[in-house]
Amino acid sequence: MILKLISLVNFKNHETLKLDFSNHVNCFLGDNGVGKTNLLDSIYYLSFCKSYYNSFESENIKYGEKFFMIKGNFMDNRGIEVEVNISLKGKQKQIKFNDKKYDKLSEHIGKIPLVIITPLDSNLILGGGDERRRFINKLLSQLDKEYLFHLMSYNKILKHRNTLLKSGQSVSLNQDLLSTYDQKLCDFGNKIYLKRKECVSRIIDSVQNYYNFISDKKEHVNLLYKSDLNETKFEDLLLKNRVKDQALMFTSGGVHRDDFIFTLNSHSLKKSGSQGQQKTFLIALKFAYFDLLKSSLGITPLLLLDDIFDKLDHNRVEKIIRILNKNEFGQIFITDTSFQRIDSIIDKVNSSCKYFMFNIDGLYEEKFKK
Repeated sequence: MILKLISLVNFKNHETLKLDFSNHVNCFLGDNGVGKTNLLDSIYYLSFCKSYYNSFESENIKYGEKFFMIKGNFMDNRGIEVEVNISLKGKQKQIKFNDKKYDKLSEHIGKIPLVIITPLDSNLILGGGDERRRFINKLLSQLDKEYLFHLMSYNKILKHRNTLLKSGQSVSLNQDLLSTYDQKLCDFGNKIYLKRKECVSRIIDSVQNYYNFISDKKEHVNLLYKSDLNETKFEDLLLKNRVKDQALMFTSGGVHRDDFIFTLNSHSLKKSGSQGQQKTFLIALKFAYFDLLKSSLGITPLLLLDDIFDKLDHNRVEKIIRILNKNEFGQIFITDTSFQRIDSIIDKVNSSCKYFMFNIDGLYEEKFKK
């Protein structure tokens, strides 16, 4: 998948911006606060119909304006041109794919496969289980439309079940309804569990291989799937917890409580890993994610790298360059504050590159390097 052109109107700090991209490497350069990451985020928005960095939609509209628009012109692996248009006015969001409006935004997920690596990825290690579930859910939602449907259905039933549990005394009068919810939760939850389990088994060897190459050390990393369903059938779990759930007034067990544990030499990466080891693991994880998308979909995803070379030692930067130099990653978008650093990196990558230089007033220069 290649993004040929993007147009922005009132997206974050960009009033109007129209850029044509290289099919290979594109670098957004400038000091912090000039809009590099916002531009990268607009590309992410074209894939996921939402911001990677900001969950409050109104804050994605330029201050003082009432709407934003993003348009992306793509070319798929077959050479067919496609167009994605996204607009937000007030609370009304509209997504069009080749001028056809979606009935549901979820229909778009997976059409523009994309992987992003950013400093915020540290939350995958340092944050709670919800961060790691969200990561796996995004991966699988791009891979499998059925998974996304099962996940949305599960969350809907879970919300209904929790509402019933919160109703207190009426729960005892609606045991049949509770049993109906339990059966539906199990139907969707078991399918989610199996997909997550399969995903972890498919990705872990690739994570290890990338980690070994980048770190140049023989350290064993692992990704463990922690789920109530590893030990207990979902049906038995819900029945066992029914009295407790009524007392707590929420569903205490299920795939919505799953977690994914990252380890280094059999110890918690969060507790025992250095910053360098943690960052190397996250980059390896995202590269493995990229490979899985590419092999499963038969489409080369876009790769977005937000300030990933900062605070990495020279050896690790060199290894990442060698990975990128294999020319298996298709179109790449990079943000950085240092032109000299990126230019020296691009000199070692066997690919053409287009530089976009920004200052506080916006884009001021474009350069193309063969």
